[in-house]
Amino acid sequence: MPEIFLVIFFISILLFFLGSGVWVAISMIGVSSIGMAIFTSRPVGDAMATTIWGTSSSWTLTALPLFVWMGEILFRTKLSENLFKGLAPWMSRLPGGLIHVNVVGCALFAAISGSSAATVATVGKMSIPELRKRNYPERLLLGSLAGSGTLGLLIPPSIILIIYGVTVQESIAKLFIAGIIPGIMIAIIFMFYVIIWSIINKKEMPTFDEKFSLSEKIKRSKQLLPVIILIAAVIGSIYTGVATATEAASLGVVGALILSFFQKTLTKDTFKKSLMGATKTSCMIAFILAGSSFLSLAMGFTGLPRNLATWIQEMNLSPYVLIFVLTIFYIILGMFLDGISAVVLTMAIIEPMIRQAGFDMIWFGIFLVVVVEMAQITPPVGFNLFVLQGMANKDMGFIARSAFPLFLLMILAVLLIIIFPNLALWLPNQMVQNIF
Repeated sequence: MPEIFLVIFFISILLFFLGSGVWVAISMIGVSSIGMAIFTSRPVGDAMATTIWGTSSSWTLTALPLFVWMGEILFRTKLSENLFKGLAPWMSRLPGGLIHVNVVGCALFAAISGSSAATVATVGKMSIPELRKRNYPERLLLGSLAGSGTLGLLIPPSIILIIYGVTVQESIAKLFIAGIIPGIMIAIIFMFYVIIWSIINKKEMPTFDEKFSLSEKIKRSKQLLPVIILIAAVIGSIYTGVATATEAASLGVVGALILSFFQKTLTKDTFKKSLMGATKTSCMIAFILAGSSFLSLAMGFTGLPRNLATWIQEMNLSPYVLIFVLTIFYIILGMFLDGISAVVLTMAIIEPMIRQAGFDMIWFGIFLVVVVEMAQITPPVGFNLFVLQGMANKDMGFIARSAFPLFLLMILAVLLIIIFPNLALWLPNQMVQNIF
């Protein structure tokens, strides 16, 4: 089959570039240029300039740097300290004790960061020393933190969902809302795991004698109020149709600056660092997206996506078999690439297959992000593992083994999303209006 040879050709060149240490974006532009030069008569330079400019000037994309900046601002506040103090009284009496702070804390911070690594780093910088002080098992402590940190990719505002939406031309707002129920579901699954693990290994768990009255719990919970208000304002404005994703991002930045000001962490230095951090991250992502758009164009000119979609159709694969194959493919790919790169590198070829198979692209976006989440805790390139390695001073093997049960639980989550697609589609279908 000619399309198979084309796929092998393009993948071989791409792997060569990536293996040589070339940046992901440059690798994609290089592969695209070679493909167009060999297999088409189109002018490479003109096509590249037009495509990259068209992608870069997308209004939808403006939400990306704003959400990144919001996360950078909050990363430099007392948020991690407030999360621990506010959640600890409510979690301490559950089986598993304060380990639940990792899960719930990550879920809350995920709703304002959009980044998996930032979620792990923020929650971990407070929870790791506090939980170690109380002699919680290292396996459960680090495993729960690594797994829960992946929620940063799914719970809105998710950076990777913005990128997916721009790539496949789907509503960012709907994708955000679609991630809420699956995100909460995964957090609950993780909490059940912590409960079961602590019951089975009761002897390894510390005894927690500190008791809190209801008034004390409520008093401490006040520290969570600003975060909850910010989350409600951002997500609520999108869901009700009051604001687009970009407008909600602007609201989030203003809210984060106000929160930082009142916590007295908004200094000239922190403001500059948050702005520069957001600029670097946004430029990196925008560059990758530019490369991805050119790759999509080049693939289209070669006719590869169309031919592959036809080939898949002729194979008469059931939708479930196709999804199974793609799940395995993305898990393997995620062992070597970060989530954003894995999505943008493959969507030019995968998108026609998915549309041909009749899958809802909003649902597939959520499915894809959950599968990519797994890659965050799989060696050799599991970014959450690298973050934890630096914070916990443990070897990569120990952290990976600790996170492996969470990896299996995420496979369970994927199965549930496949069996019950309305987990991802119900909320978007209830939105007030279709907005972008």
